[in-house]
Amino acid sequence: MASPVPDSHLTSAVLADNPSGMTLEGTNTYLIGAPDADSVVLVDPGPGAGSADHLEAVLAAAGDRRVELILVSHHHEDHTGAVGLFAQSTGAPVRGGSPAWSRGAAPLAHGERIPAAGVVITAWHTPGHTSDSYSFALPDDGAAGSVLTGDTVLGRGTTMIDHPDGTLADYLRSLELLIALGDATVLPAHGPALASIADVGAQYRDHRHARLDQVRELLGQLDAADRDTVRRGPGAGLAPGSSGRGVGDDPQRTAFDALAGRLAATVYPEVTGTVRSVATMTMAAHLTYLSREA
Repeated sequence: MASPVPDSHLTSAVLADNPSGMTLEGTNTYLIGAPDADSVVLVDPGPGAGSADHLEAVLAAAGDRRVELILVSHHHEDHTGAVGLFAQSTGAPVRGGSPAWSRGAAPLAHGERIPAAGVVITAWHTPGHTSDSYSFALPDDGAAGSVLTGDTVLGRGTTMIDHPDGTLADYLRSLELLIALGDATVLPAHGPALASIADVGAQYRDHRHARLDQVRELLGQLDAADRDTVRRGPGAGLAPGSSGRGVGDDPQRTAFDALAGRLAATVYPEVTGTVRSVATMTMAAHLTYLSREA
């Protein structure tokens, strides 16, 4: 399927057929390679549903170039559901931010330079959306280079924080790292390309700080019990990188999540269904961040 992301000197994208309120037009699977290279690096194979058709489209886009390496930006299913099929079909090793998504090769390391397909790809650990999120910079793709941002920066709208695996503190630090890349073109996993990671990253950062100010104002209107819930944080039993699921028997966690849901309904009144649950996770991330101030 044609991608909304235009081809560039070093990259092309094939759009998976998984449009939704969370994935926009669908997941962009990227092929990276120098024009004269006989191989490509594939980024984000996409979801499990429809993976056979997507694989066929991706291999057609690769042409007679072999897939040398598969990279995953983070663990969410719309990026990794087809990893097994793609790895088996191409024989390429898979590398992600954790051992769970690395096959036949080591996990990614922050700042690692990966020479492949005639290109040197720099892997930047950019947690926040998830704890294992990575972005991939291509410094020689045009005058200012480009950066594949996964879900850390989208082509349209803003991203969610998959709390408690993702944290707002991590996310804000990751935005600063991306902003430092300057005018590199943004190649997101969802939506169209954008002109400058410095400009878009600053917009994302300012949006988050504006949201924090809004939540601070709402917290000032809460009663003492609710403010104490925020002060105590999301509850015990959440190790770093934990999904946080299955801890419903923790009364503090239950109260914290309930408060996040109430505030999300106030801040995001227009969202429903799955998007409402995502908004609640993002609100919980903001409350966790602000618990240090409460």
